[in-house]
Amino acid sequence: MPNSKKKSPVTPASPARRSELLATAAEVFAAHGYNATTVRKIADEAGMLAGSLYYHFDSKEGILDEILSTFLDELWQGYDAVLAADLGPRETIEALVTESFREIDRHRAAVAIYQKESAHLAKQPRFGYLAESQQKFEKAWLGTLERGVDAQVFRSDLDIRLTYRFVRDTVWVAASWYRPGGRHSPEEIARQYLSMVLDGIAVRSP
Repeated sequence: MPNSKKKSPVTPASPARRSELLATAAEVFAAHGYNATTVRKIADEAGMLAGSLYYHFDSKEGILDEILSTFLDELWQGYDAVLAADLGPRETIEALVTESFREIDRHRAAVAIYQKESAHLAKQPRFGYLAESQQKFEKAWLGTLERGVDAQVFRSDLDIRLTYRFVRDTVWVAASWYRPGGRHSPEEIARQYLSMVLDGIAVRSP
């Protein structure tokens, strides 16, 4: 006779507790990688039994899914607002970079996970939205850079795709060292990055 025992239903945690568990899991995933992280390791960091975590989430995959989708949903709320504001190309780049650093401030561990894991996770059906987000991300940045070249705001000799990759990697790699509450605010770091990216670091001749 087949086993008729049903899996215990997932019980929603309070919003505050759920956020706490997700933040803990994100730090563990970021530090150890998705494959090396077990539910037990997350539960240990959260100060609970491994089985208790299943009262709040359906699986390790489900925990990571919620971490990444929450980060990307918030990122695109900010990006979409910038892109809809009808700013000039330089101002759009400045706003996108600033919004990116704000997201690193809010979701540093999720950004680190996204950087390390998205390439192989995107091949899984549950994480197909990662590839879609990457395509949308690339279109937004490349389109803005192309608009800047056409408007003669950016140099005409720029390799647009190389420039996009440089700016993207320069910004997002900050998740590896940035810590919230540090000496500089996200906006201050963005200003420094923008100064170097858009104006260079060499002293200009008079």
